Amino acid sequence: MRRRAFLKAAGAAALLGAVGTGNGTGPAAADPVWNELFRQWVPEIYAPLPDPPEHTEAIVVGSGFGAAVAALRLAEAGVSNTVLERGSRWPNDPWREIFTGDVLPDGRGFWHRTSFTGITKVTMHFADFGGVLDVTEFPGIDVWRAAAVGGGSVVFTGVMVAPQRRFFDQVFRGAVAYDEMDRVYFPRVRQMLRLSVMPPDIYGSEPFTHSRMWDDQVRKAGYQPRPSDSIFNWDVVRSELSGGTKPSATTGFSNLGNSNGAKFDLNQNYLKYAQGTGRSAVYAGHRVDSIAQDPSGRYLVGVTKLDPTGAVLATRTLTCDKLFLGAGSVGTSELLVRAQATGALPNLNEHVGDGWGTNGDVVLGRGESRLVGLGQGVPSASRIYDESGMPLTLESWYLPGMPTETGGVGSLGLALDPTRARFTFDKARDAATLNWPRQAQDQVLAACRSVDHRIAERAGALLDYSAIGYDANAFLTAHPLGGVVIGQATDNYGRVHGHPGLYVMDGAVVPGSTGTVNPSLTIAALAERNIEAVIRAGR
Repeated sequence: MRRRAFLKAAGAAALLGAVGTGNGTGPAAADPVWNELFRQWVPEIYAPLPDPPEHTEAIVVGSGFGAAVAALRLAEAGVSNTVLERGSRWPNDPWREIFTGDVLPDGRGFWHRTSFTGITKVTMHFADFGGVLDVTEFPGIDVWRAAAVGGGSVVFTGVMVAPQRRFFDQVFRGAVAYDEMDRVYFPRVRQMLRLSVMPPDIYGSEPFTHSRMWDDQVRKAGYQPRPSDSIFNWDVVRSELSGGTKPSATTGFSNLGNSNGAKFDLNQNYLKYAQGTGRSAVYAGHRVDSIAQDPSGRYLVGVTKLDPTGAVLATRTLTCDKLFLGAGSVGTSELLVRAQATGALPNLNEHVGDGWGTNGDVVLGRGESRLVGLGQGVPSASRIYDESGMPLTLESWYLPGMPTETGGVGSLGLALDPTRARFTFDKARDAATLNWPRQAQDQVLAACRSVDHRIAERAGALLDYSAIGYDANAFLTAHPLGGVVIGQATDNYGRVHGHPGLYVMDGAVVPGSTGTVNPSLTIAALAERNIEAVIRAGR
């Protein structure tokens, strides 16, 4: 029955893909029809977009972890700030399907593309729309990044874990002291985001059967699974289980958004609190295209105003006294390498663009013939660490793109990969580019597969999911890091060298890895540390 369910879903997905080719037929060509459906399903994102002021004391570009931290702390310090986000402000609702799912996604899932081949290798086709996940393709690697108010907190799977001291020190090389992060800033973020491990009642429920089976398998292989802190609101998850809200987190909704608010994303904390001060305003649908500094020292920010379909509503140039970049590793790096190449920020140093990495991401699957269930619980319960080869973590994961349990358990691998790449600016395309070496990703995949296969053998797992291609799309990262590395392109607190009043507050300052853990906690804690220093010093 499990195999038939899988084949039925794959067949439906293939059928949808076949009719939605984007060549004049099917969903990819029917934009007006789909746009009207999206308007009916999520009218909030079609509301008229307000215009940001011409000049603000501070502008924050982006609305993910680092940007949201900066916006709140600046507002609390009395610094008025404008937050610019290219994506929409998506609501939560206990009963509506605000976001699309992995199994048969529509345009709400992806930022202005018409097809996507995910981990299951089934190519999906859909209408071009301003959805929540931007899949940026570079030679050698696809990068998954957010396009929504709330940034990565909307599309991640909620795990927030601190790195081990030795790996943190190895990666940051003295630019940031682990002691202060561990004593002050990791705890601060944990408290703000109410992080906690999965409670026993949820862990024991049917949608998390795969979590228990995953733990059972790794124990048979000699590992002791460690509980992982999560951003999920367990009371909302309980409400799903009891029928008090439409299931979302218990049925595989996460990578493309979680409709009912079970994921305690930044719209429910940092950004909400920032706006509550009256000194911070978030402007959705505002894509920052360029940054520059005029002779007076003010920053010029070129902005395009977009509606959810991608239609251009206006273009403007805004100004500010201080500019905080939080558009994510790719977005922030692109703005800076463009500004350097065009002379808009002529004093940027030679390190801008350097130190980019994938955080060693790999997605894996292994069999579990005992697994029976009716849904895919999204929050990750646990993880293991292995240092038999390349140091790595495997996290318990659901299987994205699967509508129900299919006799398999998923893992997210996070390896300590030392490989780094450099962003350069392609003037012909007016875009940043980089080349990721295939050999590096092959090595990461081999290291993670080796551990996963060892677990499968010792646990007696019969089905090898890699044999049917589940992890064939291993050339992706959902955790891009670096490009404006702290202590190199910036000082030790994110102040960009050569341009006073310009700061980087996001994953671009992280040197390509957070040491075998998900980066969100490190990014947020680092932003807390850096913005505190900037506010205290007044510069």
